[in-house]
Amino acid sequence: MPDTPAVASFAIPEAPPAAAARPAGGAVADALRRLVSDRATWLPGAFLVLLLVSALFAPWIAPFDPTDTQGLIDLKLHAPSARHWFGTDAASRDVLSRMLHGARVSLSVALLAALLAAGVGLVYGAIAGYAGGLVDDVLMRVVDACLAIPRVLLLLLILSLWGEISVMSLVLVLGLTGWFPVSRMARAETLSLRTRDFVVAARALGAGHARVLVRHVLPHAIAPVLVAATITVGQVVLIEAGLSYLGYGVPQPNPTWGNIIRDGRGTLATTWWLTFFPGLALAGTALALNTIADRLRAALNPRQLPAP
Repeated sequence: MPDTPAVASFAIPEAPPAAAARPAGGAVADALRRLVSDRATWLPGAFLVLLLVSALFAPWIAPFDPTDTQGLIDLKLHAPSARHWFGTDAASRDVLSRMLHGARVSLSVALLAALLAAGVGLVYGAIAGYAGGLVDDVLMRVVDACLAIPRVLLLLLILSLWGEISVMSLVLVLGLTGWFPVSRMARAETLSLRTRDFVVAARALGAGHARVLVRHVLPHAIAPVLVAATITVGQVVLIEAGLSYLGYGVPQPNPTWGNIIRDGRGTLATTWWLTFFPGLALAGTALALNTIADRLRAALNPRQLPAP
């Protein structure tokens, strides 16, 4: 009796995971790799790295103590020289040393305030977008009302009523007044995520709303928030400098770029170095951060990147 031919068996290939269900960490890591390979980010990136390293090691590389009045009369308002590269101020303090130490304060305040704003905005916007309906309407109307108030005027009002403020208190004020635009971005991203297959599948498997929001929605909504946080750092650097210039920011004798500019406001025509060097640092930092944020936005959407 002839053998019965064996029935061929076919393995059903697994469907590739949906792009939306890809872990957010992998997508962000890919975006960061594209960002590093993008030549448009090399110059601003090198500037920011140099600035961060200088600020981090300021106590070791600063030539003088930033609060030391070396010679109250002899070294008062000296122009840049071989000994004092960026000159001295009215209190005979070395401007380069004050700028290096001021970078520590200015960048620390900006980074911490941006992280606080990004975290609050991400959670608030994600809750509004995921809940929808009346909850979304109420939460977003609160954001709209807060956005209707100019941020600088709100900060001036708060700080004028507060009086003398510490660095950490300034971080809290800047962070808690800067999360409103971030929340709108997080809400928009959450609205597009809550109907995706992997979110619907998680709910169908019995996951609670809190688990779905924390494990599946928030990680995937973080990409646009990273771009917003990068822009926020540059904005806060400028806002902190403006507040310090007006006398509402970091109190003296703590050096910040805004304080240094404020020291030279009365003698701008003759002591140009007190405003030129910190102003150049402020402009370069803001420009570099905006460039990085723009290229990061493109890296998160590779179709926006130019062909190599």
